[in-house]
Amino acid sequence: MKKFIDLVSDCCATVPELMPWDLEEKRAANPNLLIVDVREPYEFAAMHIDGSLNVPRGILESACEWDYEETEPALVQAREREVVLVCRSGYRSLLSGRNMQQMGYRHVYSLKTGLRGWKDYEQPLVGRDGAPVDLDEADDYFTPKLRPEQRKPTA
Repeated sequence: MKKFIDLVSDCCATVPELMPWDLEEKRAANPNLLIVDVREPYEFAAMHIDGSLNVPRGILESACEWDYEETEPALVQAREREVVLVCRSGYRSLLSGRNMQQMGYRHVYSLKTGLRGWKDYEQPLVGRDGAPVDLDEADDYFTPKLRPEQRKPTA
């Protein structure tokens, strides 16, 4: 049986990862770069990279195809474009990248460290209204908040 982290690790073999500074350079060099945020809509609304497209991981595959309610035309037409997937930590984006590769996306990357690392690199984030997010608020938002019942039992 594989655990979540094993599934994520398997994706590292095929999905290239970018560090935040690599993404910063790619954005500057490629105005056609598509950044896809695979977090849930409420996460995206709280803060995201300006100009990114929100396509939650749960509907990603149908969003990549024509003729579905979830179809995202910009994404369907991006099979030959550079696509960088982002999430909170870099795990969901790796899993998403593997599926997109299987669907014919040739230049798909995952942001290693996710938006937490993007924020730690002091890159800008915007909120629902497009206004800049205070990075101190982002620190609190990205701090894990596990409830006791979510922790592995000790005995």
